[in-house]
Amino acid sequence: MKSWRNVGSTDQAIRIIVGLAIVGAGLFFVHGHVVSIVLDVVGAIVFLTGVTGFCAFYKLFGIRTCPRR
Repeated sequence: MKSWRNVGSTDQAIRIIVGLAIVGAGLFFVHGHVVSIVLDVVGAIVFLTGVTGFCAFYKLFGIRTCPRR
């Protein structure tokens, strides 16, 4: 069975922390502007790639940061 994960555990932790920081910046620092919406969307995508362990850009370019099983 082929694993769908392509994001390693260290990469996941970094993505979760950075994603939450970006969403926080969008919610608290530039609230009510287009920049806020963009930061929230980008932060949510980064956070979700950390939580799920799958990154579409990694798949597109053939990158894997997790060990193969």
